[in-house]
Amino acid sequence: MNGINKSSRLPLYYQLVDIIKEKIESNELAEHDKLPPERELCEIYDVSRATVRQAMKELEIAGYVYKSHGKGTFVMSKKIKQDLQKFYSFTTEMEKIGKKPSSQVIEFEAIECNNNKIAAKMGCKLDDKLYKFKRLRLADNEPMMLETTYIPLARFQGISKAQLETQPMYTIFSEQFNVKITMAEESFVPVTIREDEALFLQAIPKSPALMVERLTYEGNTVIEYTVGIVRGDKFKYRVVLQ
Repeated sequence: MNGINKSSRLPLYYQLVDIIKEKIESNELAEHDKLPPERELCEIYDVSRATVRQAMKELEIAGYVYKSHGKGTFVMSKKIKQDLQKFYSFTTEMEKIGKKPSSQVIEFEAIECNNNKIAAKMGCKLDDKLYKFKRLRLADNEPMMLETTYIPLARFQGISKAQLETQPMYTIFSEQFNVKITMAEESFVPVTIREDEALFLQAIPKSPALMVERLTYEGNTVIEYTVGIVRGDKFKYRVVLQ
């Protein structure tokens, strides 16, 4: 059985999309597996090349496959499902699904706050000293998000770039600075990836993304303000309403 029912009212390309989606979702086709070439798919499912091309187009739009010029069509990495019911970190969430998390610190500096928006977010004064750092977050060496973080220098005096590349930030907060996180607040805005961001994220400029702003609190004090650009093809956020 090839799964295509030519007497069905469903278009043939739509049936082929469902067949391949099921193979991907059941892990019969794993991440980055190469799909058979068009001609072979035509033979396997007894459909025309136009049907196969339409199915591939739909699968690519839906984020199930991607094309590599001159090499063929491959299974896209599965979207990471992120529940927003409780506090989470990138590191622990990647470890839960069996991926190896890592970070590349692209920028790291001590600054004086000269931005009214940042001062308002962090509840600090202009000219207060902050650490500012930009990190590329990866899972199995694949870029997932680009984060710019601000933390108060006085609270985290001595934190280093080397630490942030080798240890989870919240582990550093807890073990080195005895931080007790009481709450985090996040907001999400749909955006497109800028050209400079695309270079780090290995994404297509102007492709869909989410801008995630996080404020992390210790008591009533903001100890972290992070703005992250999250690849839209890599993450799926879920909220349960009760």
